[in-house]
Amino acid sequence: MASASPGSGARGSAAPAGSSPDLGELLRLCARGDESAFSRLYDAVSGRIYGLILRVVRDPAQSEEVAQEALLDIWRTSARFDPAQGSAVSWMLTIAHRKAVDRVRSAQAATDREDVYGSRNQERAFDETSEAVERRLEARRVRNAMNTLTDTQRGAVELAYFGGYTHTEVASLLDIPLGTAKTRIRDGLIRLRDTLGVQS
Repeated sequence: MASASPGSGARGSAAPAGSSPDLGELLRLCARGDESAFSRLYDAVSGRIYGLILRVVRDPAQSEEVAQEALLDIWRTSARFDPAQGSAVSWMLTIAHRKAVDRVRSAQAATDREDVYGSRNQERAFDETSEAVERRLEARRVRNAMNTLTDTQRGAVELAYFGGYTHTEVASLLDIPLGTAKTRIRDGLIRLRDTLGVQS
């Protein structure tokens, strides 16, 4: 993906080879309108953000578009980053993942509308209709249950169970120890199970 600053679309200078930029500090500078800081931030995280989105959206062209939207959101909302709530990379990947999920849901909604239009004058068997209703109700229950999780739990669970990442990959993406990633996923799943009333 080509790098672009939020204002001009010009490519910024990358961090020196071998250095690891302080992403939290770059976000703080972005919040003050520092486009040079955003350019460095872009170079540091755009590849990881694109990779995460591609695993959710699947289509490379759409994934690049969503990645650009996510990075612009990061620029616009950088003042909201709170290091006390988690790492900078975790905060940015959460924004990217939500953007990707929104794109998938939007595409699914469009497909659903086309399906409804195409079948409007066709009769459906009762069992097919009831199964569709049950699936939608179950999906809504899961979404509502996900909203009961903490931000850190939800981010880890979304990556593991909706993004298809392993615990080790989740730890790497969120820049946290493997044990912490496993704990967040485990605690999140326990809360989901309790909220959904699933018997263990």
